[in-house]
Formats: sequence, C-alpha cells, structure tokens
Amino acid sequence: MTVVAYTLAVVLDLFVLYIGARFLLRPYPSAAAYGVPAAHDQAYLEVKGLRDFTFGLAGLALLFFAGPLAAAWLMLVVALVPLGDTLIVLRHGGTRAVAFGIHFATAVVVLISAGLLFAV
Repeated sequence: MTVVAYTLAVVLDLFVLYIGARFLLRPYPSAAAYGVPAAHDQAYLEVKGLRDFTFGLAGLALLFFAGPLAAAWLMLVVALVPLGDTLIVLRHGGTRAVAFGIHFATAVVVLISAGLLFAV
C-alpha cells in the first residue's frame, strides 16, 4: 500500500504542477479547459496557475522531506480547492459534466490519496 500511496500522491502533485504551468504559459486555453472561459482576465488566470504550481511543489516537498503524514494533511486541506472549483464552474455557467467529471472527481481522488497517505 505504501507504493500505491506514494505513487498516487506524486502523480497528483505532478499533475497539479502541470496545470499550474499550463495556466501560466497558456492562460486562455487553460481557462476554457477549466470549464469557465475567460475573456480578458489573464492576471487572474496566472494567479490560478501560480496557486496550482505552488500546491504541487508543496505536496512534493512535504512528501519527500516531511513524510506521508504531513503530505496527507496537505492533501486533505487541498481537496477544498477542487471542491470550490466545482462550485465556481457551476455558478458561472460551466457544464455539470466539467464541474463533476473533472473538479469533483479530482477532489475525490485527492481525498483518496490523503486516506492512503494517512494509512502508511
């Protein structure tokens, strides 16, 4: 179970790093994929990119330097982000498929990762 817990956590951290980098480098296509296209809000999109990139780095740093318990707590707290993203997409005209199929599903996977890390 340790291998599964660490692998899932690393994959999630790398994925959120990728999402953050994508929002920093290609903000408008990233916003469309997020579920709520943006017109002229590049600064806010870059803030989202920096936030995601930072969460990915923090997750990797905690996992490798502080251990699975610290990483589990971060994952538990960070699960609030995709839950909030679900509501944001729904409130701003995004589709239910994107809100639940991407954001809510991500929150569930992050919570599973936290549970696995707590169990290690």
